[in-house]
Amino acid sequence: MWGVLNIGLILLMYFMLYFRLSSAVSSPLYSSTCQLQGQFSLNGMHKAGDVVLGGLFKAHFFSVFPDLSFTSEPQPPTCHSFDVLGFRQTQTMAFAIDEINRNSNLLLNVTLGYSLYDHCVTLGIGFRAALLLVNGQEEQFILEDTCVGAPPVLGIVGDSSSTRSIAISAVYGLFRVPMVSYFATCSCLSDPQKFPSFFRTIPSDAFQVHALIQILKRFGWTWAGLLVSDDDYGLHAARSFQSDLSQSGGSCLAYLEVLPWGHDPAEHRRIVDVMKKSTARVVIVFAHQSHMIDLMEEVVRQNVTGLQWIASEAWTAATVLQTPHLMPYLGGTLGIAIRRGEIPGLREFLLQIRPDQHHNNSIGNSMVNQFWEHTFQCRFAPPPAGWMEAGGTLCTGQEDLEEVETELLDISNLRPEYNVYKAVYALAYALDDMLQCEPGRGPFSGHSCGNLKRLEPWQLVYYLEKVNFTTPFGDLVSFDENGDALPIYDIMNWLWLPDGRTEVQNVGEVQRSAIKGEELTMEEDKIFWNFQSNKPPRSVCSESCPPGTRMVRKKGEPECCFDCIPCSEGKISNKTDSTECTSCPEDFWSSPQRDQCVPKKTEFLSYHEPLGICLTAASLLGTCICAVVLGIFIYHRSTPIVRANNSELSFQLLLSLKLCFLCSLLFIGRPRLWTCQLRHAAFGISFVLCVSCILVKTMVVLAVFKASKPGGGASLKWFGAVQQRGTVIVLTSVQAGICTAWLVSASPAPHKNTQYHDDKIVYECAVGSTVGFAMLLGYIGSLAVLSCLIAFIARNLPDSFNEAKLITFSMLIFCAVWVAFVPAYVSSPGKYADAVEVFAILASSFGLLVALFGPKCYIILLRPERNTKKAIMGRGIAS
Repeated sequence: MWGVLNIGLILLMYFMLYFRLSSAVSSPLYSSTCQLQGQFSLNGMHKAGDVVLGGLFKAHFFSVFPDLSFTSEPQPPTCHSFDVLGFRQTQTMAFAIDEINRNSNLLLNVTLGYSLYDHCVTLGIGFRAALLLVNGQEEQFILEDTCVGAPPVLGIVGDSSSTRSIAISAVYGLFRVPMVSYFATCSCLSDPQKFPSFFRTIPSDAFQVHALIQILKRFGWTWAGLLVSDDDYGLHAARSFQSDLSQSGGSCLAYLEVLPWGHDPAEHRRIVDVMKKSTARVVIVFAHQSHMIDLMEEVVRQNVTGLQWIASEAWTAATVLQTPHLMPYLGGTLGIAIRRGEIPGLREFLLQIRPDQHHNNSIGNSMVNQFWEHTFQCRFAPPPAGWMEAGGTLCTGQEDLEEVETELLDISNLRPEYNVYKAVYALAYALDDMLQCEPGRGPFSGHSCGNLKRLEPWQLVYYLEKVNFTTPFGDLVSFDENGDALPIYDIMNWLWLPDGRTEVQNVGEVQRSAIKGEELTMEEDKIFWNFQSNKPPRSVCSESCPPGTRMVRKKGEPECCFDCIPCSEGKISNKTDSTECTSCPEDFWSSPQRDQCVPKKTEFLSYHEPLGICLTAASLLGTCICAVVLGIFIYHRSTPIVRANNSELSFQLLLSLKLCFLCSLLFIGRPRLWTCQLRHAAFGISFVLCVSCILVKTMVVLAVFKASKPGGGASLKWFGAVQQRGTVIVLTSVQAGICTAWLVSASPAPHKNTQYHDDKIVYECAVGSTVGFAMLLGYIGSLAVLSCLIAFIARNLPDSFNEAKLITFSMLIFCAVWVAFVPAYVSSPGKYADAVEVFAILASSFGLLVALFGPKCYIILLRPERNTKKAIMGRGIAS
């Protein structure tokens, strides 16, 4: 509806303005007495000057339109409820112009005048006033004899509303009439294509939205409700808020509601119900104070407490809301406020306001008269009917302003007034720059300059874009390419004092600079929080996800509503509200809390763990036993049982068994390159040496048995001591060749295995070549099987040659151990594979040691009577 009305009014104004600027004075709009048809007087203030500046202000809170029956002459709308603060803004412009006229350094020999109107918060009245400003057709200025009006104004200060500014500046822009607003904040007005002659001394809502988002982030409020007015100011702010929130991330709107115009109890009840049911504890309101008044009636009725209100600049300083009745609900409100400034001399100027003064020096003093009547509760003559009878008094114009309590004289918190002051000076400085132009060096066509006798508004726009000055308060005033001023806001807090009084205190500011960008500074210790804890409230849809978890958005809900899912194993999140879990490096693993990566535990067959200690002890025990047995054999080397069993091979066998026991130690401890390369080579060669000795020993047994038979002496001749040593060396050399080829082609090396356990690093020796390892084991196995077969063949030899039985038994043990080793080794992970191999080495070594040398040591040590040649030959064996 507002959009249609705006378009209609813009078209109407355009055609009326175009007609006025292009038509003769003898327009049919005028009657014979030079009275504008349908004209009605507007509330205003006027002062003549060489150059006139216009102004649009709010001196009344609302207006009432009469019923239109179109059966009689339509009556003009009437303005109601005088706005003292709006009137003070009007007077601030009058003061600024008066101050400029007295300034010898600005606009020398040029007197500024003004024509100021009250729009009564009505778009139609504001449009009419805007039209009168640019075409000079105000009724009081029409000359009876020529019907020529006053010259149009060169620039306008206003309007205070974004909606009216959009509508008016759209038309002003067609004719490049500069308009400097002091209160219109809609970000849509920053479009120079649509509004080429619009400027403002107040930051746009885009910056205000950024400032509010920074406040939300400052206190960790990620879940908030947004209420906006049903006009351009509120709706554009809502769009900007939604867009910026989605870009900044981390904050969401729990609800977005549009406040209706006027008194609508049902709609207000619905909105307050939404606020009550929502979990959001923060409510942001982009609306005018009139909207807040209607909304707070319902808030009080439903007793909705515990909310943190965030105010836009439109109602941050609204004293009408700072009452004992509303402070239990609105206490602690944080708000964005226009930059406060100081205007020296303003109070003295306001004290000089007199209705009679305006009668003598200006035309059209209705606004001053209305202020006087409102302040002193009197009426100028002629008074309304019945006024005197009801006890009313007539205004004399001599009443003393200092004797009454009025907001007009309280200049301690000048905010919109300071913007008005800057807007007037911006126009004055632009005009001064234009008048100081040197002919022939000007910016216009032909390097011409503006002429005071024929000034054009569009010429002033050029200089407004380049305005740059500093106010007495120390603020820099300039406009960017969009006509926006340097953005700066104060942050206010509504303090509810124990005695029931209210104070609005400054707790920080937010500004944007070319160097630092947007910067928010706050004194948090000064902020009054209207909560029992006296701390900022918690307003989140979902509680923060602690380190070790990640956020997972709830389906169908805003991004601020999420679940916290623990990170999976091997991944961590070390920050609050992490969206993803990061994987730990290869050698690290997640802690139990999933909040940091810790080094993985290392696992290998260690000398310090019980299993490693047992295997080490068994290895050293076997080595010691071999040494003891070797010592026994050496000590009793001349005895028949030692000599009969080929003492040289027995000594070699004991030495090889000793090496077998010792090589198992290479499998214990942290794998190194040299241990990995040496362990299998030492193991393979040691066991081949051992099995070779047993094989030769078995072959010797068969040779001795055959030699004992007639005609068998040649067998010993071809298998003497040299052949025995040679056989052992040759068989062992084959294994050495296999090991050498293996080490050269694909050497075993230390390997960090992470496949067995995710949280552990298993240090093991990678075999390098599976073929090489298989050939090593296969060669040992083939020799063992061959020895076992030969010993099995010789198992039935006479008892005097029982060595074959012992060899058969020992080789059966050996083969059984290594046959069981293969599946056990393959299925054992990590260090247990090494333990299985060590166990197989020790078991087979102990088996050979006990089976081959146990009976002999028994005879040597415990049955020496059997250690005789007769006993060995089977004759005279003791019982």
